[in-house]
Formats: sequence, structure tokens, C-alpha cells
Amino acid sequence: VRKILNLRVFEDESGKHWSKSVMDKQYEVLCVSQFTLQCILKGNKPDYHMAMPTEQAECFYNNFLEQLRKAYKPELIKDGKFGAYMQVHIQNDGPVTIELESPAATVDPKQLTKLEKQQQRKEKTRTKVPSESSRERNTPRNKDDPSASSGAEGDVSSEREP
Repeated sequence: VRKILNLRVFEDESGKHWSKSVMDKQYEVLCVSQFTLQCILKGNKPDYHMAMPTEQAECFYNNFLEQLRKAYKPELIKDGKFGAYMQVHIQNDGPVTIELESPAATVDPKQLTKLEKQQQRKEKTRTKVPSESSRERNTPRNKDDPSASSGAEGDVSSEREP
């Protein structure tokens, strides 16, 4: 709530970008619950297992709206109907998308699904010390050495074809 209301993404009266927040400008806030943002592709099929269960999500969403209304002007907080099929008409002003994340809550390992456990293992391996082979890849190579390789596969060009 604090981040949404105080994030400076709007320009000021003199046209200076990134100067004013929703609260500064007295703008409305439109909140739409959208579980599809939690989509993970399993091959060519969307999988929403990472989305919060409906009952828990609705309670979370309603609490979020309540907190927004307490922190700002309640009449400026607009929302859709939770879980409903909606056609939302908005107009974006600029090519900016900002994803806000809150710190993750601690999770009981017994409640994790198999896929979530795999995801956690991937995250842990990304943060480990680089392996011997990756250290080798990061060492400078002699450009004149015919056996030297960039490690990239395929043909990559920075020029665009017409």
C-alpha cells in the first residue's frame, strides 16, 4: 500500500518526470485482482498453481483494499469484482511497467508442492559459488587462439536484416 501510494511515477507541474505520486496528484487508484499474473508455462499450457487459493486470495485482496482506503481517500480507491470476468478499459501513459513485490512470508516446507520445491532448488543453485566450468568461461580468452570459444551456440548478429 505504501509503495503504491508513494511511488513517484508522474511528472510535476513543470514537466519533470518521476516527481509526483498518486497521493501528490490526488489520482484515483484502480485495483483489479488478476490471478493470471501468477501463470507459469508448462510446455504450451498455462499453469496457475502458484496463485493463492480463491478463499485466501479474496480475503487478502479485500484486506488490501481496506488498507488502501485507510491510507488514502476512500472515494479515490476503485476496484472490480473479485473473481469476475471483467472488461477493464484503461489508458496507459508511457512504456513503463513497474512490478512491486513485498517480502516473502516464511513458508512451512510441508505445504510446498513438488514444483515449488524444484523452483526453490533452482533459486539456491543460482546463488551458489560459480562452478569450475563457469569460472573457466569467465576467464579472458585470447582472440588469436583458434580453439577459443565464446561459449555461445548459433549465429548471433547485432545487425538487423531489412
